[in-house]
Amino acid sequence: MKRVIITPAALAPAALAELKDWLGITVPADDAQLGALLRMALDLCEDFTGTMPLQQVCEEVLPATPEWTRLTALPVQAITSVQGIPADGPRFALAAGDCRIDLDADGSGRIGVLRPGIAGRVAVRFTAGLAPDWAALPEALRHGVLRLAAHQYRQREGEQQSGLPPAAVAALWRPWRRLRLA
Repeated sequence: MKRVIITPAALAPAALAELKDWLGITVPADDAQLGALLRMALDLCEDFTGTMPLQQVCEEVLPATPEWTRLTALPVQAITSVQGIPADGPRFALAAGDCRIDLDADGSGRIGVLRPGIAGRVAVRFTAGLAPDWAALPEALRHGVLRLAAHQYRQREGEQQSGLPPAAVAALWRPWRRLRLA
């Protein structure tokens, strides 16, 4: 069950402007590096909270089983297509009656394949993410992303970096954290 980002979230120029303002940078020389740090901080935000911050189009390949199978990304906004993947040959669209699709109140999406035909697996394409754009991202998440990107920028020449966010960032993100029992 590997998720692939088909259409990544567009990072608004406002995000880069906010980060540059936070760091006191006025020249465009580091814009590419700062943009990469913002994308990395968004990925770490998702890892920490269990919630994809910005909406993206994703695809997951799942087994073609009638049992409910959950998508890994949260929150799922819409499941847009389900394609059967046979052992040999091209993908094919499954008819609406061939599978069950459900979006739960907790933001999870799940699917059950009733009639897979020759497909052993299915490719599920969906849109997931909390906010449609940077401006709509909740303040605590946005501020945490900015602080983490700024922290990583300042530490770029320093000692080894930890995989955990700094305590101030974790405090901002903790109310958004989703934990699942395995």
